[in-house]
Amino acid sequence: MAQQRLTAQRQNELQLQYQNYKQTLQTLAQKIGDVEQETEEHKLVLETLAPLPGARKCFRMINGVLVERTVQDVVPALKTNSEGLRKVLDELLVQYKSKQEEMEKWKKKNNIQVVQQ
Repeated sequence: MAQQRLTAQRQNELQLQYQNYKQTLQTLAQKIGDVEQETEEHKLVLETLAPLPGARKCFRMINGVLVERTVQDVVPALKTNSEGLRKVLDELLVQYKSKQEEMEKWKKKNNIQVVQQ
């Protein structure tokens, strides 16, 4: 009887740990998706601004405020932001892969088999 209780408790612990891994992976995947979308938006804006003359007036949203600038002022900032987003994306992908590998090792170590219902 005590052995069954111990086994049930261990099962619950393993299930909670599995759910934590899944939640972490899901959160990382969501962040990756958000950063990919933002990177794509930056790329689209840069492609749109590329053929325009540098002195042309354009508007940029900064902290919720629309600010008037010129194309030559906005493009370098957008390129810097785009590069920063790519670095963040690369870091997130490394974190995701690392967490996924950690989860696989944990599953092997604890002989976990996922049953889909």
